[in-house]
Amino acid sequence: MNRYWVRLVVSITLIIALLWWTDLARVADHLRMLSLEWVGLSILATTAATFSMAFRWQLTARTLDIRFDYSFALREYYIAQLVNMVLPGGVPGDLTRAVRAGKKADLKRSAQSVFAERLLGQIAIMAVFFLGVCAALMWPAGFDHPELSMTVLAVLLSALVVVSLISLALPSIGRFVVFLIRLQRRTAFVLLGLVSSACLILGFYASARAVGVVIPSGGLLIIIPLVLTAMLIPMSIGGWGWREGAAAALFPIIGQSSSAGIASGVTYGAVILIAALPAVAILLWPRSLELQLTTGRRNSL
Repeated sequence: MNRYWVRLVVSITLIIALLWWTDLARVADHLRMLSLEWVGLSILATTAATFSMAFRWQLTARTLDIRFDYSFALREYYIAQLVNMVLPGGVPGDLTRAVRAGKKADLKRSAQSVFAERLLGQIAIMAVFFLGVCAALMWPAGFDHPELSMTVLAVLLSALVVVSLISLALPSIGRFVVFLIRLQRRTAFVLLGLVSSACLILGFYASARAVGVVIPSGGLLIIIPLVLTAMLIPMSIGGWGWREGAAAALFPIIGQSSSAGIASGVTYGAVILIAALPAVAILLWPRSLELQLTTGRRNSL
């Protein structure tokens, strides 16, 4: 519980500091022009990402000889997302998902399936980001910031070297990395990675458009993935504070104000929370929902 309050204080402190550092009135101006049409698109894109990620988890679990149907995967994914949004660290929901899936297999394999699926998601969005950086270096007209691009490439390459060294030093991690590489080479996982990454990027882009901010095409594959990655920093609740801070720092690079970045981050935070709300119905009426899903499957046969 103490960790929860520490992370809650960190998120609130970061938001207050950002609003003090930027122009609160301009942030409010952006939020006042909120477009429900773009918010709706953002929710749809985020929901589509959830559907694709749940399918990726089902396929990942199947490679570990864990069998469950798609309705189970989707239900548990929704619950995990909501838990991650309201509890600190960004992983309690995934731990819950692993434990609940452990009823269909041993806990070790179910945890591996969850961890592998999350890593595959990060690999996919980092791959999109890498392609965006390479494109920016070759065609700088879209994103003419070579210093940032080269710095990011150096960080990514350094991370690959570190992972390689750890894999060589620790055989268990090495086997897990090989497992991830084998999965990532499959067409289904490549396609699901592209779909989920595109939906997440579209979700943030639509949230920015909802508050009157246009992210240029050159920044779609670079700025947005960096903002989304900032949400993974565990010292927060649901990524609040870090997401807005990253947007505030990066948006001036694409010709937008820090205030626009904060407003976009706040809107996206609200969107992903709204998109996770079906988990409330799942938790309140689990038996009736399961009965409906079972009946629907029977009727479709």
